[in-house]
Amino acid sequence: MARKSKTQSDRPTLVDVAREAGVSAITVSRTIRSPEIVSERARRKVEEAVRKLGYTPDPAASALASRSTSTIGLLVPSLTNNVFADVLRGVYEGVEGTRFFVQIGNYRYSALSEEGLIRNFLSQRPAGLIVSSMDQTPAGRKLLEEAPCPVVQIMETSADAVDMSVGFDQLEAVRAAARHVAECGYRRPGFLSARMDPRAQRRLAAFREVASAHDMLDEARIITTPQPSSVGMGRHLLEQLLARAPETDAVICNNDDLAVGALMEAIRRNIAVPDQLGICSYNDIEMARHMVPALSAVATPRREIGQRAIAMLLAEIEAPGAVRERHIDLGYELVVRESTAPR
Repeated sequence: MARKSKTQSDRPTLVDVAREAGVSAITVSRTIRSPEIVSERARRKVEEAVRKLGYTPDPAASALASRSTSTIGLLVPSLTNNVFADVLRGVYEGVEGTRFFVQIGNYRYSALSEEGLIRNFLSQRPAGLIVSSMDQTPAGRKLLEEAPCPVVQIMETSADAVDMSVGFDQLEAVRAAARHVAECGYRRPGFLSARMDPRAQRRLAAFREVASAHDMLDEARIITTPQPSSVGMGRHLLEQLLARAPETDAVICNNDDLAVGALMEAIRRNIAVPDQLGICSYNDIEMARHMVPALSAVATPRREIGQRAIAMLLAEIEAPGAVRERHIDLGYELVVRESTAPR
């Protein structure tokens, strides 16, 4: 009997090797192309899987995969949020004058929509992807892990990122705001948050942690809503907070829109800020700095995040393995202004 020839579909793929080795497809690709940039442990696992499965790179498939476009995909949860407007500014500044252009996808804080956009973008063979979260669905994360292009996840930094990340420690930023309120002498702080996406939930958890440590946690002073953030929502949430817990003497807001709204509601009620009510904001967009009184805030490096993300991506596109520092923490700054003061 003639020996049956091995068909293309019978050959182990790069994804098969990744599954066998328990690593991402990106790690397998790097081990084959640039083994010096892969950890020894990961390299050994990949090499063992390659031997076990008899994997050999397919030159035709590699050539096809290399035919990426000049498109860089940028996935953000909002096009109206000023935070991401600053990120976009940084990205566009970094891509200006290059051969690449940016295509934006807005997933509107929906992990399922994000998954669909990732799938759609990858079908267009982008040169690279910038993704604004670490909170993909399992299927979305798998798509990123197996992406044939560099991926940068932004706004947070984590060794658990699928490829590269640039951002700051979101939890420590909230902890700093909560500690500042406690150090000022406020003893009955509240927390206002909207949307309640996974990142907002982590910030709330950080507030609870510090408030509990300072013996000033009261769940009645935590007011959240799944609705989008806005200045009007900030006014409404402070109204709810004061109705439920009128003894509240400070409030930390999950973003600047809510903080501005809270300040406006306090002014409407003739509540003296910061003497009767301290207010601390998060992100520090321009509007927060020019309120009267000016809002204390955790200032986050949105524009620089965009600049560094695109720089990392372009370097990796031009020379795979060129980016040595793959997880960059840009930090944050607690800016103390008029809306909080020692009591």
